[in-house]
Amino acid sequence: MIQKFLDLIIETNGQKLYNFTNQVEQWIIQNSFKNGILNVSIQHTSASLVVQENADPDVQKDLLAFFDKIVPMNNDLYTHTTEGKDDMPAHIKSSLTNSQINLSVKKGNLLLGTWQGVYLFEHRLSVQKRSIVLHFLGD
Repeated sequence: MIQKFLDLIIETNGQKLYNFTNQVEQWIIQNSFKNGILNVSIQHTSASLVVQENADPDVQKDLLAFFDKIVPMNNDLYTHTTEGKDDMPAHIKSSLTNSQINLSVKKGNLLLGTWQGVYLFEHRLSVQKRSIVLHFLGD
């Protein structure tokens, strides 16, 4: 049984989904992980993690539009407004998605479906530096 950690830094530039599946898969290969569980955690409250469609970019556009409709950037709706119009909506959006996801690794492969990718879902409008922790437990 082994346990290993990696701190990833992903720089974002506005609201969108940032695919980091390849970085996760490369880490699995570099460490020769065989079978186990990979926990992925984001260290922020205004961005989140999702496993999502990786083939059609329209899915990402629709997700962004949907979240902007259900959580509008309108300071009149919120008490917490000191960090800009996107701050409180970013916190709400991240609470509706995931701050951690668990993924299986089997025979050295990340078990994702054909059209799935691992994404950082940035909810802020400005440039951000996001910290993501990968934690593998297995053999």
